[in-house]
Amino acid sequence: MIEKIKNLGWKQLGGLLLIVIIIIAFGFGGFGGGFSTNNQNNIAKINKTNLTTQDFIDYVNQSGISQEAIRDNLDNNIIEELLSGLISETIIDLEIEEFNFSINENTISKIIKNDKNFQNENGVFERVKYEKFLLSNNMSAPMFELQLKNRGLQKHLFDFIGAGAIIPEFLINEKYKENNKSLDIEYFELENLYKAKSGYTDSEINLFIEENKDQLKRQYVDFNYVALNPKNLIGVEEFNQDFFNTIDEIENKISQGVSFEAILESINVKPLEIYEFAPSSNKKIYEDLIYSKKNTKLDLIESGDNFLLYNIKKEYDRTPDLNDQTIKSQIIDLIYQKGKFDYNRKLLEEIQRNEFNNTRFEELSKLDTRFMTINSIKDDDVFEINSVKMLYSLPVNSFTLVNNSENQFFLVKITGSNNNQFNKSDNNYLEFVKIENTNNRKNILQTYEQLMNNKFQVQLNQKTLDRVKNYFK
Repeated sequence: MIEKIKNLGWKQLGGLLLIVIIIIAFGFGGFGGGFSTNNQNNIAKINKTNLTTQDFIDYVNQSGISQEAIRDNLDNNIIEELLSGLISETIIDLEIEEFNFSINENTISKIIKNDKNFQNENGVFERVKYEKFLLSNNMSAPMFELQLKNRGLQKHLFDFIGAGAIIPEFLINEKYKENNKSLDIEYFELENLYKAKSGYTDSEINLFIEENKDQLKRQYVDFNYVALNPKNLIGVEEFNQDFFNTIDEIENKISQGVSFEAILESINVKPLEIYEFAPSSNKKIYEDLIYSKKNTKLDLIESGDNFLLYNIKKEYDRTPDLNDQTIKSQIIDLIYQKGKFDYNRKLLEEIQRNEFNNTRFEELSKLDTRFMTINSIKDDDVFEINSVKMLYSLPVNSFTLVNNSENQFFLVKITGSNNNQFNKSDNNYLEFVKIENTNNRKNILQTYEQLMNNKFQVQLNQKTLDRVKNYFK
């Protein structure tokens, strides 16, 4: 919400974050450091409900945040954050009012008397403890009881929203059984079915380059440079002020438009000439760094214990040179990867069209298959976890492709499944129930958030907000 509120000035404020709304709670801290005013200008508007500066001031006073703390954090958007909290609470209050929730005085009294902080060792309510609590927190009884009432109403609201968040036990059990059943599979690796890298001819390689020439073009540069250090610049071993003064002079000359050649004449260091350079697997620290900075034609950059003065002379694109064995090897690897992708895609399409069967499976495997049992949906000992989840979504006698953590691909047939016994007191089961109910509640709250976004339109008054900020400066 803070990000939304940064777009100030009578603009629409959408996307109210429900999590912000949910975590709002009235603190029991002191109310020191507050301020007062009779200014009733509107600072925000929620549908037809106006929030005045007095509303905001009351909210700040109740927050227990001192004026000094607010003043020190003005640049950290503390005013916007406080206003965000007020808007969230107001929306909650509007919802409570619409649903006509209520809490009577007897309920509040019972909450207070049942609070262990106000009871003696025998569990009996002591008025003295309650009064001491109010005094130590600089609160009156009506104010504290109003806070309890508001918190209770908020709980009613969110209990109402979350009604049905607890998933029925039989559904939990079915899902747990499904996730923890074992799968029997038959599988084999596809690597031997792909065309080998050595099988690609020069004509196939050239055709691939022609079809992908725009993507395969590489940018090359011609440049010259010198690596400057105390030894070759001022004739000493250590870095001293004279060295850095000389470096500063070179930087000044660059900013003044002095040419690379003219700078070299003043320092008398011979440059290295580099032609047709592009980064490769053979790392070259200086050249790679200069290439990465090629958008700046002339510059002085630091690299380790040296300063690199470089001059980019020429940039140009070039298609891969197959005479360079490193480049040729890289191109062949690209062709090989494309071949794997195309082969896998055709297999999947065949499976999806229901044209794949046991005969085809045996034909491709050449009867060189392996057998295993996957113990649960979390069992990623052989296959990557997302592949395992996909297998658990398929019925018995299905075929599909999966991969492992090293991105090797396998063709799999699910030959059977078996339900495993489980104990409802087992920690894994209890944790599963907890996660499922949490996710279900989260989905409900996300739906409620969308309803709030559509239901409440929030507008802010920039001028009033600026006046509030100025008060603390």
